[in-house]
Amino acid sequence: MAASFQNISATAIDGAPIAGEPPSADRVSRSVARVLEATGLCAWATVTEQGGAHINIGYFAQSADLHFYLLSHPGSLHCRNVATNASMAVAVFVSPQDWTAPGRGIQLFGSCMEVEGEDAREAERVYEHRYAAYAQWKAALKPGDPARQYRFYRFVPERVKILDEAEFGDAVFVQAAIVRDHFPNAYR
Repeated sequence: MAASFQNISATAIDGAPIAGEPPSADRVSRSVARVLEATGLCAWATVTEQGGAHINIGYFAQSADLHFYLLSHPGSLHCRNVATNASMAVAVFVSPQDWTAPGRGIQLFGSCMEVEGEDAREAERVYEHRYAAYAQWKAALKPGDPARQYRFYRFVPERVKILDEAEFGDAVFVQAAIVRDHFPNAYR
């Protein structure tokens, strides 16, 4: 991953800091990678113009620098929300986890916006790399199909919150800042 993790902390379920050294950036990176490899579905939460919460479930693909690409219709409520307020949160987890088994999932917090031009072509390359059937699906769209209007959106998380009980312990949340060597101009 071209992204790295800094300012790592671990807290108990009640928010109390866990004593001792926090997990290393390598452990955090491996945990995040395991969750992202386990599923292509995420829940993305946006903010309505009235300040309310809205959530949508969709497929994602991520780049090496931990940019997430989502494909959706610009007229959908979540995309209209992003157009007026870029703040977004994403949750990624495998849903068939047994309640008594160690839980695993991540929450990401950052900004999202529609991408255009070369950024849209890069988003499509990343998406097609994860979903081999994407090109066939796109080519098979009939004229007038609303999916022809879909656009790519790039979510750039700044923070991650991890629940990986097998790695970090029962009811332990690990939080970290996500740092990259470069940021797109839209996110500076």
